[in-house]
Amino acid sequence: MSFQPVHFYQTGTFTVGNRLLTAEERSVQANIERTNSLNSGHRACQGCGEALGARYAIDAAMNAARGRLIAANATGCLEVFSTPYPETSWQIPWIHSLFGNTAAVATGIAAAIKIKRQKGQSGDVRVVAQGGDGGTTDIGFGCLSGMFERNDDVLYICYDNGGYMNTGVQRSSATPPAARTATTMPVGPEPGNAFGQGKFVPAIAMAHEIPYVATATVADLRDLEAKVTKAMSIRGARYIQILVPCPLGWGAASHDTIRLARLAKETGIFPVFEAENGEVTSVLKIRRPLPVEDYLKLQKRYAHLFGKTPALATIARLQAAADKNIRKYGLLDQEAN
Repeated sequence: MSFQPVHFYQTGTFTVGNRLLTAEERSVQANIERTNSLNSGHRACQGCGEALGARYAIDAAMNAARGRLIAANATGCLEVFSTPYPETSWQIPWIHSLFGNTAAVATGIAAAIKIKRQKGQSGDVRVVAQGGDGGTTDIGFGCLSGMFERNDDVLYICYDNGGYMNTGVQRSSATPPAARTATTMPVGPEPGNAFGQGKFVPAIAMAHEIPYVATATVADLRDLEAKVTKAMSIRGARYIQILVPCPLGWGAASHDTIRLARLAKETGIFPVFEAENGEVTSVLKIRRPLPVEDYLKLQKRYAHLFGKTPALATIARLQAAADKNIRKYGLLDQEAN
């Protein structure tokens, strides 16, 4: 289950970082001592889920590491909008790697810190690697698998927006079926991205039996913070994949970012869970599953499914995939049904 110590309606506000709570119950973002590791002034698009996810994730990691954190960052949206030369929005030691070697760079940093620690030259500095789904599931997949196999002491965070958004919204191996991108156009007998392609890296990470794997969304920010905090309490390879809707690439309204992330979870399209050593240990339950149409219709990348002749067979396949996730990960809250 997710980390949710209070229901915000009980305190008279739905604000995630609720300062009306006791200090022990507040989120990291509600704490006046938060680091603001990703500071204001960056150039993310309005409604960018990645900027929000990174802000919460890295501040939580900094809090858990007591401010002793180094980040390696792949090329991609997060790198581009946060570091337009010669400026930066990062207030932590931050290294820009290539598109495909972020996990390897982070591993090297962790190895150097280990040697310095053995020589008494360094304290307990922790390492985070971060990248988008393109730099994680595609270009950087080999380095990432190697990091898992060696069980290197790195937390890798993937901000999953389902495509190469920074370079023109091209398909990645995290692009969902039937979605329109610049390279999976809505034309032909089966428009959009093909079914059966791509990969779900959290499941692959579980197959490596690393100490900790989790998924999260920007709709449940306290859950995200709690998972990052837990990951930072563990040694060895750890992986968190955060769903971060992209208004530009998804063709969605900027004010619907949180709504889309919540619908992805509530429909079963994106299962939210934790796993340790290859076994699922907890899931974020769905009280009442919603139809996938509620999620799809808010995005222009699926507009071709709802034309004059709705693509009922394709929608049914997407619904079946969501239902399979609900069964596979045990997402349905039986007590609420």
